[in-house]
Order: sequence, then C-alpha cells, then structure tokens
Amino acid sequence: MARAVEGDTGADGHTHERACLNCATLLVGEFCHACGQRGHVHRTLGALGHDLLHGVLHFEGKVWRTLPLLAWNPGALTRRYIHGERARFVSPLALFLFAVFLMFAVFGTVGGPIQDAVRMDPRASAAAAKGLATEMGELERGVAALEAQRATAIAAKQPTAAIDAAIAKSREELEGARTAISLAQGLSGGAVKFEAGDRVQVDTGRPDLDDRVRQALKDPQHFLYRLQNTAYKFSWAIIPLSLPFVWLLFGSRRGVRMYDHAVFVTYSLSAVTLLLVVMSPLAALGAPTQVALWLVPIHMFLQLRGAYDLGVGSALWRTSALLVCAFAVLSMFAFGLLMLGLLG
Repeated sequence: MARAVEGDTGADGHTHERACLNCATLLVGEFCHACGQRGHVHRTLGALGHDLLHGVLHFEGKVWRTLPLLAWNPGALTRRYIHGERARFVSPLALFLFAVFLMFAVFGTVGGPIQDAVRMDPRASAAAAKGLATEMGELERGVAALEAQRATAIAAKQPTAAIDAAIAKSREELEGARTAISLAQGLSGGAVKFEAGDRVQVDTGRPDLDDRVRQALKDPQHFLYRLQNTAYKFSWAIIPLSLPFVWLLFGSRRGVRMYDHAVFVTYSLSAVTLLLVVMSPLAALGAPTQVALWLVPIHMFLQLRGAYDLGVGSALWRTSALLVCAFAVLSMFAFGLLMLGLLG
C-alpha cells in the first residue's frame, strides 16, 4: 500500500551515510556508538508503519520471543530476564501495562468473565425483585402489627422491651430487602424502582461516607463503572502489594533479591491478565471459560520451579501459599478500590 501511494523511493528507502545524522559521529556499525541512533534512517511510508508496530508491540521479535515463553516456560523467561537477557524480551512492566490496557479494552468491547459474573440476567433479576417485594410487603405488615401491639401495651401500662426488639429486627430486615431490590435491578441494568439509597440506614461513623454509600446504592451500575476505571488506573499497585508476600516465601534463600521477586510477580500478573483477555471473547461466544482458571495455579507452579530452581515439593507448597497470598492481595486491592470509589 505504501509503494502504491508514494511510488518507487529507491532501492530500500533508507539513507546511506558515513556519519550519524543526529550527532555527526563516524559510523562503525548499524547504530551510532555515541547516541544510539540507527545509522541509516528511512524515508518511506511503509517504514513509518513498521515503526508504529514496533513502538506498540516491539514487533521486531521481542513479543514473539516473550509470549511463547510466558505461556509455556515462564520460569525460564523470568530467570533469563533476571540474569541479564534484557534486549531479547519485552520488559515485565511494559508487558504488564500493555496487558492491563488490552484487558480493559476487551472487557469494554465484548465483556469479560468478571463483568459477566457481576452482571445479573434481567429475567433472574426481575424474579428476585418480585420475591423480595413480596417479602418486603409481609415485613411491612408485620411491623405495622408490632407497632399496634406496642401501642396496646403502652395503653395497658405493660413493658414493651420485647416488642421494641422485634420491631427493630423487622425494620432491619425491611431495609435489607429494599437494598437487595435496588442492587438486583441496578446490576441488571433495569430501572431502580425503590430509592433504597435514601432509605437504608448507614452508620459508618462518618456522615460524608454514609452519604456516598447511599449514593452508590442508588445507582450500583454507575458505581461499578467507576470502580472499573479506578482499577485500571491503579492496577500497578498490585505489584508492590504482592512483593512482601513473595519475599516471605524466600526470606532465607541466598542469592535471591527483591528485584527478582518483582520480575516474577510482574510476569505472573501479565500472564493472568492475558489469560483473561483470551477468555473474554470465548465467554462472549458462550464457551465455558471458567475451566481455564485452573491454568493459573499450574502456571504459578511452573514459573516458581523454573525461576527459582526449586524441586517439585518445594514448588508445590510455595504455589499453595502463593495462591493464599494472591487472594489476600486481591482482597486488599479490592478494599482499596472500594474506598477510592466511595471517597474519590
């Protein structure tokens, strides 16, 4: 296409100088040894497209050397990068950031396993809301009957402590039913008929936080969208959160540094993120993608054993411990997102 637009531009479209066009240093090889610029620069439209692909995907071999190893031999990739083979592979952080960007782009386009798990089917939501509405009507009638009993007891100068406790319990169940209806309809994309955020009693000790919780309950779908955007911005925080846990698994091991753990964690997170990317279009087509999640502990085991040169037993117990640590890290990350979503 570039040749058709601009015609013949010469043998290869590159300049052929003896000195660097950037700093005028005499060339000794393909690249200038003073500033690093390529010795023979291009002036073709096709080469510009090549630069675009190279800038986005490190098209000149890096991706194709990195991704197969990340999928089938992650331990070797981690070990080789740690020990100095940096130019051959995409750096862990660059791969992680690209994978996160790709994941949220795919989720926003075709949906994904996480989004599909959160979103409720409208028909199931309507049935649940109908059942909750029936239960709520019964609770309202029960509260009215208890209040009538309380009024009768007061008139007869009888104790009302037991009746007051029953009224408080029924009212709490009533507010819970209202909240559940709001959440069910909000997560399914339906209209919220009950303004539950205005009625639910929230007491966190901070009035401003109480107001934000009620606002989130009024429009759960919008709140989840805000959480997704916040997760994209702060996804990098999972790496420093994970490092102390991985360090604990190798605290007494000599020759292992925190940098090694950072490379391990970042490549591992990249692999899981890319797995979710692959699962998303398959889930959109109706494939049972949940089985693919079993690949996560298998990948962890292979990466641990290869990166740290562990035996089978040592890698197995560390994989089990790492899964527990991963759950703890994700819980802390989710709690942080929730607080940022409410307070941000």
